[in-house]
Amino acid sequence: MSETAVVTLEDVSHVAELANLELTAEELPHMQHNLNAILGYITQLNELDTTGVPAMAQVGEMLGSEVHLHGETLRPDAIKPSLDRAAVMAAAPETDGKFFKVPKVIER
Repeated sequence: MSETAVVTLEDVSHVAELANLELTAEELPHMQHNLNAILGYITQLNELDTTGVPAMAQVGEMLGSEVHLHGETLRPDAIKPSLDRAAVMAAAPETDGKFFKVPKVIER
């Protein structure tokens, strides 16, 4: 079994601060447990023998679609009619006529 990285409470606090999350003292150990469980699962995945499994960048091949090398399995990049901007802006709670106005959510 390979070694699993262990997330400390300090790591959780640091990541929460970077993500601008306010975790309570009760939430920190719960988040620590969850993050360590995720890392443990990733460790289990890394232990799988993938010898002979071809690298895959797209799941389309597994789904039976034609294999393309450059992402051509996506829909055609064609211009199509879209929503009327004026009608969308008229339905929005607050706009400047061109963009939606939304309340500020980050106070830093």
